[in-house]
Amino acid sequence: SIQGLGQNHRHTKQRVLKDSGVLGELLLQQALSPAVKHHRTTTTELLENYMDLSYVGTISIGTPAQQFSVIFDTGSANLWVPSVYCSSPACANHQRFDPARSSTYRSTTTSVATWYGTGSMVGVLAYDTVTVGSIQVQNQMVGLSQWEPGSFLVHVPFDGFLGLGFPKIASSGATPLFDNMMSQGLVAQDLFSIYLTPDERNGSFVLFGGIDSSHFTGNLSWIPLTAQTYWQIKVDRITMHGLPIACIHGCQAILDSGTSMLAGPGLSVPHSEMQLHSARHRLCHRWHTIPAASPMEDGSCISGFEAYALPVTTDELWILGNIFLRCYYSVFDRANSMVGLAPAA
Repeated sequence: SIQGLGQNHRHTKQRVLKDSGVLGELLLQQALSPAVKHHRTTTTELLENYMDLSYVGTISIGTPAQQFSVIFDTGSANLWVPSVYCSSPACANHQRFDPARSSTYRSTTTSVATWYGTGSMVGVLAYDTVTVGSIQVQNQMVGLSQWEPGSFLVHVPFDGFLGLGFPKIASSGATPLFDNMMSQGLVAQDLFSIYLTPDERNGSFVLFGGIDSSHFTGNLSWIPLTAQTYWQIKVDRITMHGLPIACIHGCQAILDSGTSMLAGPGLSVPHSEMQLHSARHRLCHRWHTIPAASPMEDGSCISGFEAYALPVTTDELWILGNIFLRCYYSVFDRANSMVGLAPAA
């Protein structure tokens, strides 16, 4: 069986796009929205598939709306976009938010910073109206980057990140967007669900406040969480052709839509790689099979695994990225602290 797990692995999570730091004072308590509560609803945010590596959607910030493309990332909890105060090449190459053009903008003096494996962002937090699909969130805390050093973020097909993790992992104490959707009574249910298409096909989406049963087969299997940090679950084992190749004695895993591959501890991944005699082999987890390699345009393959180091005191931890999530319709239930998975249709 698969059961929940707990522990904040924030400072051990090594991913290509990793949030791991805080700069400045804790955020002042967010003022209650003066707006009248909207009716509870659902909204579908369509995602564009970029080479099966990233899934990007469009949101708007401010009044009138300024549009941005973002990664809907279950592995972080901050919303941030580039600002006009940033002159780094990564900012100049993307859409930048201009506070002077928004009548609903409200500044703070709170700094925010995120570090990545290949870059970083430093900026300031502010309040403004954020629109996702048909849902408009008042007084949302947004990170506005002022400095994005390095080259990695220059070429990515998105402007920023929209974190869908829990408040405990939000840098500088910012309230995550979905928490405000819930507290402002904007969603029909306190959950969201994700459907990711394979083979660069269109049709991927994040559905806020609901579940679309037409995109999965069978019934959802509900897996409890034991900590409100990342979307973490317990995995019994990872097998191939019925034989265990990793997570032999059980391990912990994070469902992370901001990571492309399967990431595991450094010792486990090389062992798993040695078991893959050809690109056609498949890695089997508890229920079904998922690809162990991703094809490139020239017919070659890149590994579906990536490795990282963990302190010896930390339990074995796997990051289940998009290569896993493409196989399942995934429901992220905040009301019951559970994840629901069913084979994607």
